[in-house]
Amino acid sequence: MAKKPENKAPEPINSVEALQQRIASMKEAQKKFSAFTQEQVDRIFFEAAMAANKQRIPLAKLAVAETGMGIVEDKVIKNHYAAEYTYNTYKRVKTCGVVEQDTSYGIKKIAEPVGIVGAVIPTTNPTSTAIFKCLICLKNQKCHHHQSPPREPKSVPLKPPGSCWNAAVKAGAPEGIIGWVEEPTIELSNELMKSVDVILATGGPGMVKAAYSSGKPAIGVGPGNVPVIMDSSCDIPTAVYSVIHSKTFDNGMICASEQSVTAIADIYDDVKKEFVKRGCHVLNKTDLDKVRKIILTEAGTVNPRIVGQPAAVIAEMAGVTVPKETKILIGEVTSVDVSEPFAHEKLSPVLALYKAKGF
Repeated sequence: MAKKPENKAPEPINSVEALQQRIASMKEAQKKFSAFTQEQVDRIFFEAAMAANKQRIPLAKLAVAETGMGIVEDKVIKNHYAAEYTYNTYKRVKTCGVVEQDTSYGIKKIAEPVGIVGAVIPTTNPTSTAIFKCLICLKNQKCHHHQSPPREPKSVPLKPPGSCWNAAVKAGAPEGIIGWVEEPTIELSNELMKSVDVILATGGPGMVKAAYSSGKPAIGVGPGNVPVIMDSSCDIPTAVYSVIHSKTFDNGMICASEQSVTAIADIYDDVKKEFVKRGCHVLNKTDLDKVRKIILTEAGTVNPRIVGQPAAVIAEMAGVTVPKETKILIGEVTSVDVSEPFAHEKLSPVLALYKAKGF
């Protein structure tokens, strides 16, 4: 019996012309994929999810090695969540043909694939975000084209869509169903946004703004700046532990992680003591000013040098000495103005601490 030939990976995209050709071939693949049954789509969805999940550890190691950001063990969790949890959440959701019917009113809801999705992936979560976007597109009979930020390392963002593509094609998907840009540039990013049917953009404010300004439907996820309020009724040890757990996960690169804690005056000292007790470092006035200087760039964006770095490494950058095992650098500040670096999203184990008289 003849051996089945291996799937041939798409040719590299290194020019606008090559991208346009790829988009054209993906449109043909989309037409074929849109005719697949729910059973066929679910099989492809399953195989792609399991292939990505099997790569969760190598992908986590590669992401840390190439970006120099985050923690391997935490990225393993993120990759696992993006693959298996996404599959388990949507595996029984109907996405093909008639998805809902109301015989009383004579209404049928019929799912129709939107077309080609352009997905922009952030440096902070290069593997888990790519896995998630690949999978939700496959589940919904959409083609997925993957684009990384121009400054992102080249090999790590290509692994997740490559793994999903290979598994999807083996399960029967058209070969052009997933694509990616090997050498991202601003020119290719702009062309991608003009060529696709909808954009899923995850990243910094500039990139998200570009997606929303492209003239195509876009769903953008930009910076977060999460505040926490601790009042007199809170369980201080549990609240502080929860913030530390969240803020140190992957060295604070999750945009949903806390960026500031505001404690009501009557528990403020107890909250601060609990942070110190659990291995955090409250900066004195001199050190506070030193750390302030390295949080942001001159343009007012977060300094990429501190993103996803351990607290002790960030302190060393600022010329501040702290124990190596320090979990978080805490700055006691009063201003929430844009001129206060601690008031911004920091994507690192650096936290602002505010005191409030009341609500």
